[in-house]
Amino acid sequence: MQKLAIASLNESARVKLALAKGHRQQFARAATLLIDALKGGHTLFFFGNGGSAADAQHLAAEFVGRYIRERQALPAIALTTDTSALTAISNDYGYHRVFARQIEALVRRGDVAIAISTSGRSPSVLEGIRAARTKGAAVIGLTGAGGGAMAAHCDVVFKVPSTSTPRIQEAHITIGHILCELADAPF
Repeated sequence: MQKLAIASLNESARVKLALAKGHRQQFARAATLLIDALKGGHTLFFFGNGGSAADAQHLAAEFVGRYIRERQALPAIALTTDTSALTAISNDYGYHRVFARQIEALVRRGDVAIAISTSGRSPSVLEGIRAARTKGAAVIGLTGAGGGAMAAHCDVVFKVPSTSTPRIQEAHITIGHILCELADAPF
């Protein structure tokens, strides 16, 4: 058991160190998109499925509440939290439209959509990205190695250098926390 725990921690650390080496420009570009949007009175929209849905909620809460220091509340919404919308859209349009339909209703030009998918191939996330692009929102993608289909449709994409879902999810929340910290600076 101890060997397994240590091996998992070491692998998580290796993935994050590789991410740090290969994504410096992505962090700078994503932070600029977030800060510019927030300073311009725009909103951040987070979405994903399963563990990525939990990450979407967690990260949106960091912006609305606070991350490390006291600052003004920043507008962020997780599109994974309204059970009435989620179930009605899924029932009436199919689950693949669950994020796109909300984006069509809520997103404005200048907003930022943060799409989270470990594979980069989730139909509902891909439809959400397409809808965000149509609405004039910038798109930041968090995915795994290779990036899947979503990588080509994001303004900034973080491709976590791993194919292990747990390691990718651990890195996604780390990326999200770093983006919170970078975006907090001017507020």
